[in-house]
Amino acid sequence: MARLIAFACDAHARYQCALFRIGLSGLVLAYLLREWPHRRVLYGDRSPWALDLAARLVAENHAFTVLTWSAGRWWFECVYHGAILVAALLMLGWRTRATSVLFLLAVLSLQNRNPLIGDGGDNVIGVMAIYLAFTQCGTVWSLDARRARRNRRAGRVDRAGFVMWQILGVALLWVSDGFQGTAWAAVLWAAWVCQGLWYAARRWSRGAWSRELLDAAVTMLHNCAMLVIAAQICLIYATAGWYKVQGTRWQDGSGLHYALHLDYFSPWPGLGSLLASHMLLIVLLSYGTVVMQVAFPFLLGYRRLKTALLAVMILEHAGIAVLLGLPFLSAAMVVCDAVFLPTALLRPSRRSGSRPKR
Repeated sequence: MARLIAFACDAHARYQCALFRIGLSGLVLAYLLREWPHRRVLYGDRSPWALDLAARLVAENHAFTVLTWSAGRWWFECVYHGAILVAALLMLGWRTRATSVLFLLAVLSLQNRNPLIGDGGDNVIGVMAIYLAFTQCGTVWSLDARRARRNRRAGRVDRAGFVMWQILGVALLWVSDGFQGTAWAAVLWAAWVCQGLWYAARRWSRGAWSRELLDAAVTMLHNCAMLVIAAQICLIYATAGWYKVQGTRWQDGSGLHYALHLDYFSPWPGLGSLLASHMLLIVLLSYGTVVMQVAFPFLLGYRRLKTALLAVMILEHAGIAVLLGLPFLSAAMVVCDAVFLPTALLRPSRRSGSRPKR
């Protein structure tokens, strides 16, 4: 019962969530800046995947993207550069309750505009962006936390957030006719209304019970979202490991050998051939990859092994980024692995010796 109460009332993994926010938004920001010269070919009016094809596919699979609302170039430029701005603001931790939702909309809009590009890293980022919107990712290591400390010291009330909430409400009302269905519109309006209730309880509620109830609901939602993120990462590793177990190439230890000889995933053919020439090393790495992926969900419960496990997985992703030419997939998984880092490693030490709040 004590653990259940703590799970419902105390926000857990705040530092891990902040690191996850910084890594995920920074990764998207780096990708958008790198592809800025090619943005129109990838997602704009010059894309081989024409806008009518994207609109037809969205109508069939009910995916979400705002880029099909208008064929004008100005709309695409606003969305793309708005995504860059939102990713930068979320990485800095500015108004994370709003920017996390806008970040989610930007990521899904770009991914669903052209489904022919991208890799597994894009799928991971898209899924994690959904979960991130339900977390309290700005409580530490953010401009929000800095502003909250200053307001508490000065006894000020944050009115800028309420003004921003009103502006977002007007913007949502303006674009509501662009939603093809009611699901996404209902989700966004529900998030807007809940944020308004939180502002109202903070500002005008006479009793403390309403504020405590809303804070407890937000805390529970944050903890559940972090739990789902952890479960999703374990599912990714377990699925990859068990699929490899069923393959004959991975059973005889030659799976990595054939992966290194794929032309599409050979940015450094000489380096890949040099590694593939050492068969004993290839066999050890192949079996080691399968064992680590299958055992990942089970070894997380052992604190002494968890840090070493995460270090090995990070090295594995670094090797995938270099040898197979998948930097964003590897970076996305490294960001996800950061969720399991121990709090003592992330939390800054305090000279006073007092135990910080969770």
